[in-house]
Amino acid sequence: MRLRVLAIIAAATLFGASGAAADPTGRYVYVTPAAGFTLFDAGIKFPSQSLKDAAYVGGRAGYQWWPWLGFEAAGGMTNSHENAQGTQKIGFWHASGNVTLSGFRGLRGNPFVSAGFGTSKLSPDDKSTRIRVAGSAPAPEAGDVTAGNLEIAAGWNYWATDRIAVRVEGRDVMWMPKDKITHPLTHTMISAVAVTYAFGSKPRDSDADGVADRADRCPNTLKGATVDATGCPHDADGDGVLDGLDACNDTPKGCKIDARGCQTDADGDGVCDGLDTCPDTPKGATVDSAGCTHDSDGDGVLDGLDQCADTPKAAKVDDKGCPVDSDRDGVPDGLDKCPDTAPGVAVDSSGCPPQYLEREQEFLDTGKIRLENVQFETGKATLRPTALPVLDGVGDLLTKWPALEIEIGGHTDSKGSAKLNAKLSQARADTVRSYVLNRFPTLDRNHYVSKGYGPSRPIASNDSEAGRALNRRVEFVVLNRGVLIQEIQKRTAPAPAPAPSDTTKAAPSDTTRTPGN
Repeated sequence: MRLRVLAIIAAATLFGASGAAADPTGRYVYVTPAAGFTLFDAGIKFPSQSLKDAAYVGGRAGYQWWPWLGFEAAGGMTNSHENAQGTQKIGFWHASGNVTLSGFRGLRGNPFVSAGFGTSKLSPDDKSTRIRVAGSAPAPEAGDVTAGNLEIAAGWNYWATDRIAVRVEGRDVMWMPKDKITHPLTHTMISAVAVTYAFGSKPRDSDADGVADRADRCPNTLKGATVDATGCPHDADGDGVLDGLDACNDTPKGCKIDARGCQTDADGDGVCDGLDTCPDTPKGATVDSAGCTHDSDGDGVLDGLDQCADTPKAAKVDDKGCPVDSDRDGVPDGLDKCPDTAPGVAVDSSGCPPQYLEREQEFLDTGKIRLENVQFETGKATLRPTALPVLDGVGDLLTKWPALEIEIGGHTDSKGSAKLNAKLSQARADTVRSYVLNRFPTLDRNHYVSKGYGPSRPIASNDSEAGRALNRRVEFVVLNRGVLIQEIQKRTAPAPAPAPSDTTKAAPSDTTRTPGN
């Protein structure tokens, strides 16, 4: 029954608050001396009779951390006696630490609930008396009895000023057994009235105008507006925008204004609405005094939006007027003759890898690419840095022909052992294959093989240094020539004319290129 009464008190406090806030704000410390009445649980026997309900004195001290959360220490005592005439006296003491929750803070105060743990003590004047608590055996020894307790409280703070409040509360001190802490043995109820004093709090100012709510005659002032001593705003220029919020006191005549008292400029061109004869100017474009745009370089991007005013002729531009470089090789689209260069491949002023166009022509005409300038460390299969741009150009070209099967052949001159040269040429062909496939991962590894020919296939005399230099080479040779021919025909055939009703086929193009032997 006592738990139900406490729950009813808590519910009443939570739903009875006012909506206009005026309690203190910020973090603060408070002290609360309290006085009231203690109702002892009938289960406490001393030694055989229940305790007489009696007056209570105590106090609370706490720290309000957030508006809804605080921490509080509570304690107090009651002097009672056995519930019969002429019996001996006994003292009741309790102390606890609690978490306090405050909700619905308002002008007439705020409700709160708290819960915590602590200790309580029953201390008889006659230390030979043994005390019994309901549900437990008599105390093993006569004299004082202490136990842990759970405390739950609910109440109301009525703030008379920004620092002083009257507090009423109901508190249940539950005696907890050590072996069953979820089954309290007794419920000692304390009702108390207290006075709270707050240290370090700030007066509540709901509209943040610098005038506390209790003195504010205009409590709903817009934030930022200047006010007088009573908290009421001004409008010195009579434009309907309050002082402190009016950011533009000298708006030109004829201009429309916004809620801040400033002229509006819907298209953001610097000419206010009402005076702007071209009201739909793209944002950022420069305009004349009437609000109209210019395009000095005639590239279709307006002055003020054109971030690249000197774009080369024929280069494609983006919406900022700057050249577009789809493959990011430094040569803009429209001027780039190799618009799909792979990332990181070095290119010349035309946007192609060095000698790319010549090698592409060689590839289409002969079905192979011959490289005499792929340099390795002497006697090793390690590529020199100067060889990498050359292989990058070939790899980039091969990415345009993914269906081809390629043999990478390594060739040496005749100096030295033929056996060692064959082994070295194989290792170098393997190195070139690995580099190209790793550098261009879109290439199908299954379409690429490597083979070392040593000095067996010279293309020049080995009797001179110039001839030997030509023989030291790497060749990329197409193995499936038929696929190459089909691809060339497909890519060079003219676009078909609109088909007549009998859907006749167009003749093959005379410009078809086929690779040589």
